[in-house]
Amino acid sequence: MLFFCIVLCLYFGETASTPNTTKNAGPEPGEPCEEVVMPNTLVVQAHQAVRLITLHRPQALNALTTELLGELADELHRCAEDPEVRAVVISGSRKAFAAGADLNEMAERDLVGMLDDPRQAYWQQISRFPKPLIAAVNGYALGGGCELAMHADILIAGDDAQFGQPEINLGIMPGAGGTQRLLHAVGKSLAMQMVLGGESISARRALDAGLVSEITPPELTVERALQIAQRIAAKAPLAVRLAKEALLKAQDLDLASGLRFERHAFTLLAGTADRNEGIRAFQEKRQAAFKGC
Repeated sequence: MLFFCIVLCLYFGETASTPNTTKNAGPEPGEPCEEVVMPNTLVVQAHQAVRLITLHRPQALNALTTELLGELADELHRCAEDPEVRAVVISGSRKAFAAGADLNEMAERDLVGMLDDPRQAYWQQISRFPKPLIAAVNGYALGGGCELAMHADILIAGDDAQFGQPEINLGIMPGAGGTQRLLHAVGKSLAMQMVLGGESISARRALDAGLVSEITPPELTVERALQIAQRIAAKAPLAVRLAKEALLKAQDLDLASGLRFERHAFTLLAGTADRNEGIRAFQEKRQAAFKGC
């Protein structure tokens, strides 16, 4: 069994250290949380096994600058490396999740500046985050803000949320995955209408189209996202990570290849201590205490 734990830990590139909290992966919503760090453009709070990252440029509706994207990429990297963190929630303000890229910064870049744009590397880092990522979206999620929300695995939206890719109105187009992820999320016809026409959609239409999984009153959006994150954080970390990877593979692989990956991942998990703990806990009618190995 120890051999299988070591193999899996090497496979995932992280140690199988045991979090301090095993039975309860996170506090109930409303319990005190610890503010762990405050970069210039983010507020980061620890809810035990869940990190809450809040975009914090209120004077600019959380417009995405190079600094903000860099700090977000760095924070997600820290969360990925920290075995105590099992899930992350990203939120903005009540008025705006993020209202797009910072146009003042964009106007200063010519063609050469765009080719050397460090933001592309930051977007790639964000897209590679291996743990569950949940977006709590209130207000505007436009342009880069919509693209950032679509990097999340689960989207929870306040009923006042607005999603859109209005770049066409500026003579440009989405450049951080908007044309690709939006089509996967809502289908060809609506994606074309949003991207080519610069139209935004409401939270209700986003729910109907499959872009978000739930809508809530705006004052409960972050709380609901934390509830979901805490529920996921209580599960076996290796199983969660492989299940997320398998689901994402379904977007890129043909069915046969996706099924092979799923079976390979399923087989790997058969050698973990968490799998044995889960079965024992079910048989003994108790809560499982997963350790990540």
